[in-house]
Amino acid sequence: MKPVYRFFVQPQIDVDTQTIYGYELLIKQLTAEGWRLPESFTELDTHEIAKLLIATTKILGSKVGYCSVNISREQLMDTQMAEAIIKSQMQLYPTKLVVELTEEKGPHKYSNYALIPQLRNFMEHGMQISLDDVGTGDNGLESVRDLLPLASEMKFALQNFRTGIKDPNIREKLRHWQDISEKYGLRLILEGIEDQEDASMSDSLQINLRQGYFYGKPALLPLPGDEKQN
Repeated sequence: MKPVYRFFVQPQIDVDTQTIYGYELLIKQLTAEGWRLPESFTELDTHEIAKLLIATTKILGSKVGYCSVNISREQLMDTQMAEAIIKSQMQLYPTKLVVELTEEKGPHKYSNYALIPQLRNFMEHGMQISLDDVGTGDNGLESVRDLLPLASEMKFALQNFRTGIKDPNIREKLRHWQDISEKYGLRLILEGIEDQEDASMSDSLQINLRQGYFYGKPALLPLPGDEKQN
């Protein structure tokens, strides 16, 4: 049986204005246990994901200022996926499609320089580039430095660190990326805000763009014709 995938949407909040700043699209697979993250993103059928992205963005229209989608380096360099991303931006206009470049491992290794022409192509079609999970694993400053001039946004994911924002070392790392975002004039979105304590510490760090269960869990965005799925 053909696997069923759908995008879930999670709000990104601007706490200064108390408004939904944008939505992130998160892909999930329907299993016997319900909707779950795919076991391997690299094994997803690019053709099917491309069609799903187009169908999903057609529904979203211009509901928010920004709509983000995670794209691996492998997907970025796939012609079919790239064409779907461009078509999605055309459907979303005037909403900006934000391409979140992930570090998901694939069978090929693409250098930053290999990615730049495609990223510039997206920008020429009105899209913005986001660097996902900065400060996590190998995704340090040196690994993204060449891409910073092209980016409009960076995301720092607290859920990638077991101790979270309560750890002074994590807060220090976060301040480092705040400094980088200010130097390059980039938005910084703090992900993984789980409770009021996380939110209060984010207040003290003066980070106004946030995402996490405290502000809203990912919600299924059904397509026309879908039966109600739980």
